[in-house]
Amino acid sequence: MFVQITKEELIRETAKKAWYQTNNIIWTIIFLYPLFSIVDYIYANNYWLQFFILRIITILIIYGLFSYFQHKQFSYRILLHISFFILSVTAAILCNIVNIQFSTVYFLLFATIILFFNLQVFWEPLNSIIQTLMAILLLAIFFNQLSDYNLDLVLTNGGQVFFIIAAISCLIPGARYKVIQREVRSQLLIEKSNEQLRQQNKEINEKNNLIDMQYEQLRKLDSQKNSFINIAGHDLKNLIGSIVMSNNMIKEEDFRLSADQKEFVGYISESAEKMQYMLNKLMDVKEIESPEMRFNMEIFDINVEVMHVFKGLYETAQMKNITLIDNILKLPLNVRLDKVFTGQVFQNLLSNAIKFSQTNNNIRVVTGLQRQKFVFEIIDEGIAIGQQELDMMFNKLKTLNDTSGVTESRLGLGLSIAKLMAQEMGGELTYRSDDNGNYFRVEFYVIN
Repeated sequence: MFVQITKEELIRETAKKAWYQTNNIIWTIIFLYPLFSIVDYIYANNYWLQFFILRIITILIIYGLFSYFQHKQFSYRILLHISFFILSVTAAILCNIVNIQFSTVYFLLFATIILFFNLQVFWEPLNSIIQTLMAILLLAIFFNQLSDYNLDLVLTNGGQVFFIIAAISCLIPGARYKVIQREVRSQLLIEKSNEQLRQQNKEINEKNNLIDMQYEQLRKLDSQKNSFINIAGHDLKNLIGSIVMSNNMIKEEDFRLSADQKEFVGYISESAEKMQYMLNKLMDVKEIESPEMRFNMEIFDINVEVMHVFKGLYETAQMKNITLIDNILKLPLNVRLDKVFTGQVFQNLLSNAIKFSQTNNNIRVVTGLQRQKFVFEIIDEGIAIGQQELDMMFNKLKTLNDTSGVTESRLGLGLSIAKLMAQEMGGELTYRSDDNGNYFRVEFYVIN
């Protein structure tokens, strides 16, 4: 997190700090300056009443200027210069009219005022130097006009102490100004950093709330999906049971059937058994999505299973005037997989290839052995489905837009299940769609 401070912000915050310090100086003068009349009463009894009235008038003038400058938002420096000048006039007069034996007290009071200013004020050091020089100039002016003593006598009775204290006090504002300016900058950085953190925290809370809402929506959708699959699975069980029962009734009178009809009845029986097996596995949606899905592993010739799927879909392809070309390896290749789910992978891929292919087209089904891996390929050299649409079809429960003129529904559930099954059994399923057509490839390890 990077925080930047503009020049305008620094000036504004510095002005606030300067006005705070100016308030302290002005109100301290207003409350304490009249009390200096006690010193006047003790050491300058002849003038104390006049100077008491003068001090009261002085603080009233300073208070009026203070209120006016705050209201008009004028520079605090001008206010301090005027206030200090008025105080210096009063102090310089007293230093030159009192008895020489008491002048040290008034020089110390004058020096105290200068020291107090420089300890409290927040401005550039040059301003303090100007005020000190102004105080010395006023002392010199009133010395020439009012003093009855020579310069050496004045200097030895408090003048030297005044000059030393005034000179040393001019060094204070320089260091103080730098320190307070650093504090202002640090405080501004902290405030801006805290504001950024509050804003970021607010944004994080809003995003967390949005994530919670989306999670709740997904949870409801997941619940609806599970409910739908449970209902559909229950209905499918009834349908499969009816198929099995009807097929068994036909088997009981197989003496009336021809050889081809008996073969078809066998296909129906085998398919129904596979459907029952798969339905029992797929009913538990959590099991489908779990990396620990349980399979019934067995050793079998995978080329025989591919040929079985090929023959089962051959007539379906002919109904769309699509020619399936047999490039299936006739040599046995043994694998250790779940036979039913392996067949379903091939079934889903080939049936979808037929479904989305154009009429009067050729689809080649190829198997082979490459680097101790069984390779199953479907090559459709017709119009490409599109890589983006294939990506969507291989993601569960996502419906594709019809962009190729095909009117059939493009629900990618079958392909996504095929990909999941292949991966869970240790295989790999890849695909592509480009100008050369559509291509699907499945790889499984063979056993020696």
